[in-house]
Amino acid sequence: MMETKESLSSKLLKGAAVLSAAALITKLLGMLQKIPLQNIGGDGVFGIYNTVYPLYTLLVTLTTSGFQAAVAKFIAERQAPGLERERSEVLRLASATMLVLGVAFAVLLYFGAPVLSQLIGSSLLIPAFRGAAPALLLIPVAAALRGYFQGHQNMTPTAVSQVVEQAIRVTVMIVLLLALSRLGAADADLAGGALVGSSAGAAAGLAVMLLYWRGYTRSSLQRREAGPSAEADQPLTDEKRLLPRETRGQRWSALFKVALPISLASLGVPLISLVDTFTLPRLLSAHGEELQIMAQVGIYNRGIPLVQLVTMLATSLSVLFVPAMAELQMKGDTGAIRRQVQLALRWFWLIGLAASLGLALLAAPINVMLYEDAAGSATLAWVAWTAAPGALVAATSALLQGLGHVRAPALHLLAAALLKTALNAVLVPQLGITGAAIAGVAAYGAAAAL
Repeated sequence: MMETKESLSSKLLKGAAVLSAAALITKLLGMLQKIPLQNIGGDGVFGIYNTVYPLYTLLVTLTTSGFQAAVAKFIAERQAPGLERERSEVLRLASATMLVLGVAFAVLLYFGAPVLSQLIGSSLLIPAFRGAAPALLLIPVAAALRGYFQGHQNMTPTAVSQVVEQAIRVTVMIVLLLALSRLGAADADLAGGALVGSSAGAAAGLAVMLLYWRGYTRSSLQRREAGPSAEADQPLTDEKRLLPRETRGQRWSALFKVALPISLASLGVPLISLVDTFTLPRLLSAHGEELQIMAQVGIYNRGIPLVQLVTMLATSLSVLFVPAMAELQMKGDTGAIRRQVQLALRWFWLIGLAASLGLALLAAPINVMLYEDAAGSATLAWVAWTAAPGALVAATSALLQGLGHVRAPALHLLAAALLKTALNAVLVPQLGITGAAIAGVAAYGAAAAL
């Protein structure tokens, strides 16, 4: 028994390490690709892309995050040999549900692009919305398969598919930007081409997962043919069951109850970005024509990838606190919990503060080095100050999750999004994009304080 427990623990740690490494690579690629996007397309294309992408990210999160985790949980609970049919049923139900959501959101993005663009305040967004739409038809099935393999404690397919998806997305985006630029395409079409990269990446990620699924089904078939299959193929009797029998409706309801809170808890960070999507273009309307406004949005977004590098590091390090905090809470050691919290907050504050100070002081040379001119350096300096509270938000979110308060971080970020909405409305008409940057600092500061 001890051997089995140690083996399972080792497998879980290895799987967590694989997923963490893949997440780091994909996030790093996702952030760094914004530099060639701005260099090739210019600030107008950069602004259009960064206006559309938060809404796309929100829809992907709603479609997949909760159900992928729910599939992993349900598959992990049904590992007995006689439950193969139930595992398949869980996968089918989750895939169908996510696919329905994906189709609905894809239709919204593609056919609703003119309406969404009008709501945001710029017709230049239409090609970008339509370029991203096909990805929502492909991502759901890939997410369901990822959850299935994660439920079997096999994290490699998820990790490989995520890295391949991101690599193809970035490659296709850059190739299309270069090709369309040479053809003299308009900024709106260049941004649409950049978002097509998301659909190409989603197709590549799904292809990788289907290859893993094909290998898994073949090996399962070979095992059944090689050995006694009667026990594996026949459903368990009620006496041997650890879980009660469920109808399809009950199983779907159980999946939904697990998926919904996870999906809602994942919406916090996309919501803050979404505030700028739906407020900046209209609030900047007095600052020029549509393309000039999008260029201003692009300049505002120059500093965000740099801040995200800091918060990515903080998020990666903060994950280490989750199991430690959970263990201390189980032991009831409140003194150790307090010391751990104080230590974590001190270190993350110092890391974030050092990063903010460095980025703010070097805003102009960094701006010229990465984006080829000094436009918006003052705004970049203000954006830099979101790194300090952003690092604290990453730390406090991990600490709260480790203590079992899973919903608290999402509620704090929701409050921050509401504050940013109000401050944008007050500051942007007066200060332009610098006002949006100041609002961001205040919003993340409030989230960290909560």
